[in-house]
Amino acid sequence: MSGWQRAFVLHSRPYSETSLLLDFFTEGEGKIRLLAKGARRNRSPLRGCLQPFTPLLIRWGGKGEIKTLINADPVSLALPLSGTVLYSGLYLNELTARVLEFGTPYSALFFDYLSCLQVLAGSERTPESALRQFELALLSYLGYGVDFLHCAGSGEPVSDTMTYRYREEKGFIGSLVIDQFSFTGKQLKALASRDFPDADTLKAAKRFTRMALKPYLGGKPLKSRELFRQFTTMPSILTNNKS
Repeated sequence: MSGWQRAFVLHSRPYSETSLLLDFFTEGEGKIRLLAKGARRNRSPLRGCLQPFTPLLIRWGGKGEIKTLINADPVSLALPLSGTVLYSGLYLNELTARVLEFGTPYSALFFDYLSCLQVLAGSERTPESALRQFELALLSYLGYGVDFLHCAGSGEPVSDTMTYRYREEKGFIGSLVIDQFSFTGKQLKALASRDFPDADTLKAAKRFTRMALKPYLGGKPLKSRELFRQFTTMPSILTNNKS
């Protein structure tokens, strides 16, 4: 049986008539999958706490590929996410669940995840910067190494006003071509520092992280992005229906 570990629920689905199969992100073991027996019963003490965004202390045990959740105690109430920020939280969970392998410790990334959730909970609008910072941290822990501060062709430090084109497995090379793979030196420095002081650097960061994460996600689209698109277009749909 494991000792107590801090954890968050990333994903859950029904298992048999009364149980749940859950993916957790834990501080010490990374992503793990556990069976919560009887968690769907009305009188189960686990029923109310096995929710996304709730800080938990959990223990588990058993043999085989899927182990059994023994205890789950909430450390505090669920972090309050609502509106567009809720969809950012769903994206954070789906991205983490899709990209991380089971059973690989990511202790430092766990705190990056927690920090991102705390920023989301304290925001009334989508805090894009926190999401981009987490995505870059995730790429770093996955071993995705890229030098943002030097031209891959010449080795010279990047210049704020010059344009550099990203080439997979090579890095950023000075170029006159302006397209979706092109970034200014100023944008690259923002990526290196994970600090996005304006809309331009933030937009560039989103473009880069989507590009870099694509191989890890494969061809399957993220459900949270589709839900967010439906949410943001809902007012216009309602308006059209009234006319």
